[in-house]
Amino acid sequence: MSVFLGTHQNRLDAKGRVSIPAPFRTALRAQAQAGDALVVLRPSHQHPCIEAWPTAAFAALSQPLDRLDMFSDEHDDMAAALYADAFPVDADREGRIILPDALKEHATLTDSVAFMGLGRIFQIWEPAAAERRRAEARTRSRNLALPAQNRAQSHVQNHVQQGGSTHGGTNGGGAA
Repeated sequence: MSVFLGTHQNRLDAKGRVSIPAPFRTALRAQAQAGDALVVLRPSHQHPCIEAWPTAAFAALSQPLDRLDMFSDEHDDMAAALYADAFPVDADREGRIILPDALKEHATLTDSVAFMGLGRIFQIWEPAAAERRRAEARTRSRNLALPAQNRAQSHVQNHVQQGGSTHGGTNGGGAA
């Protein structure tokens, strides 16, 4: 599976177009289905940025929604929150997309944008806000631990969190 890695900065042109970074375009195209938009853009619920979803991943969001009563307020609220402000977008031959005005306003984008990879999706930020978010995430993640799949992984994870190396076998024998 292709993932979105790294942070890349590009300029927004006078027509509101921005070039999707080449590694992100490659990942999007690897996941695209014939006839679908390249990417779905939507405002983030948590941050002043734009979320960019591969079309198949965005479609998977409907699965939990399908379990709600179609005529309930909960269904209507979730459907509106997920879909009402979503924009399917295709890139031109140069890999540029047009960012809708409502999304540019939500993310306070002007002339430069930062594309921040988050694995299965990416986000589009105002560059200074993206740097603050990455710093905040690094600080907050120091106290988090990913769920281990087994005891060996848990041991390695604890060892790394305590400043040890996963290379070289023993605490004293590995290169720092």
